[in-house]
Amino acid sequence: MLFWRIWAILLGSSLMIGETIRSWGQDRHLLFVLDDFFIGVPLVVTALLLSQQTVARRCAFSAAWAATAGMLYGSFFGKLLDDTDAAAATTNIDIGFLTALIGAAFVSSLIGLVGSVTAKYPHSA
Repeated sequence: MLFWRIWAILLGSSLMIGETIRSWGQDRHLLFVLDDFFIGVPLVVTALLLSQQTVARRCAFSAAWAATAGMLYGSFFGKLLDDTDAAAATTNIDIGFLTALIGAAFVSSLIGLVGSVTAKYPHSA
């Protein structure tokens, strides 16, 4: 279980740091900056809360993974299918590289979701 917790902390942190780097100085709407924080914070917090495992915390951890996968789905496929240069104008990162990073995060979130649901947890109340 420690592996999945570390993975969640790394992914959640990288989403928040990456969004900050991507948006720095681009005058993007705050909501489009905070959306990665809305998925990164729950990943990190639930991973830390699992140091004391309960059924509720395990469910919250899996739900954080599911929310991350759900939000990254739209972001990834939106950039993958967008054939205009509008998306490239609001980022500090090459749009092809950004799409690859978001795709890797999306796949990572799907793996994390499956791992969090199927992980063997120690018996607890």
